[in-house]
Amino acid sequence: MNTPNPAPATSPARGCANCGAPLSGPYCYACGQPVRGMVRPLSGLLADLVDTVFNIDSRILRTLGPLLLRPGFLTREYFAGRRQRYVTPVRLYFFLSIVAFLMIQWTLAASDLGGGLRLDGRDSATGSSRIAQATSLEDLDRDEQAALRGLREAQQTVGNVPGAAAGLAKAEAKVRDQAERRRAYLRAVADAKAKGLPPPPEPAAATAARPSEDTLPEISFGGGPAWDAVKNPIRIGWLPSIASQRLNDAIAHALQNVKQMRHDPKPVILGLMNVLPQTLFVVMPLFAVMLKLFYLFKRRLYMEHLVVALHSHAFIFLTMLLLVLFGLLGGWAHAHAAWLMTPLRWVSVAAWIWLFLYLLLMQKRVYGQGWFMTVLKYGVIGLCYTVLISFGLAAAFIVSLATT
Repeated sequence: MNTPNPAPATSPARGCANCGAPLSGPYCYACGQPVRGMVRPLSGLLADLVDTVFNIDSRILRTLGPLLLRPGFLTREYFAGRRQRYVTPVRLYFFLSIVAFLMIQWTLAASDLGGGLRLDGRDSATGSSRIAQATSLEDLDRDEQAALRGLREAQQTVGNVPGAAAGLAKAEAKVRDQAERRRAYLRAVADAKAKGLPPPPEPAAATAARPSEDTLPEISFGGGPAWDAVKNPIRIGWLPSIASQRLNDAIAHALQNVKQMRHDPKPVILGLMNVLPQTLFVVMPLFAVMLKLFYLFKRRLYMEHLVVALHSHAFIFLTMLLLVLFGLLGGWAHAHAAWLMTPLRWVSVAAWIWLFLYLLLMQKRVYGQGWFMTVLKYGVIGLCYTVLISFGLAAAFIVSLATT
């Protein structure tokens, strides 16, 4: 008689190592403990860390396009509950802020920023001191050409940074005007010598005493005597002595940086870039508070306004990153493909216009008010936020002076 084949043995269902409940996924439904712990290959831990912090997968491709080109789309999708297909607002904010500021810092560190711009009246790029003290027309021509060449190199360094082109154009006009006045003086000296007359007096710009680089700027608190770390330090009664000492050390360090900025502002600017992301992270929730106040009757939760703020700032960081890339591409085009310079300038201008237009359209589409009220609130919120950012930048600058 044929005996039936025994049924194949089935593997027992896995159970949670913590509570014993059956497992049907990477987490226990009963106690929430993850199946995978720390005891596993390092490559897996690093992959999980990158995914946790940046959430970099196919969703980033589905997120960046709408973030850049469709104002308010991601925010409305988030409010509608369609969230899984896109990078979350917090991760998107952190990912783009880290990438954008790292790129800005790398560009500034690799550039000659500060190497040619000085704040003590003796700019090495413009050569204003050398021009004012030139003793021959040949030396003057050489110094003028060197100064103009330094300004052209600075133009390529800063690329499309807003306001830089206008500032460098003013510097170039100043160099040419100073050189022309010095040229007129040298010709007057030559004419006087040819006629046997005494030379005309030296212009004041050439004989003015230079400020000493060893002298620290003087500051005072409360209208009293000038601050001094030894003779007149700050003492705050309710602070412990070590905290007061740290405060005075920070002031001394900041004054040293101010002195250093006279001839090399680059370290302080890089220090400002280091603290600026933290400053914006503190200011950004206050922007959400302003949205809450201006759209109080929309009866939206504060967290909804915070999502709007996160997406707005993420778009700003993405635009900053693109502008830096355009600037780098412009520097390359200047040396290898000059025909690209004009299109890149127009693209950069379009990016700046789109930055402000995008935020207006986003506010209109998310909150759904009429154009008049939207434009009015957009202007007032923009003004208030500009003041807030100004205070934040001032605070970041002071922190960078004290810590760089």
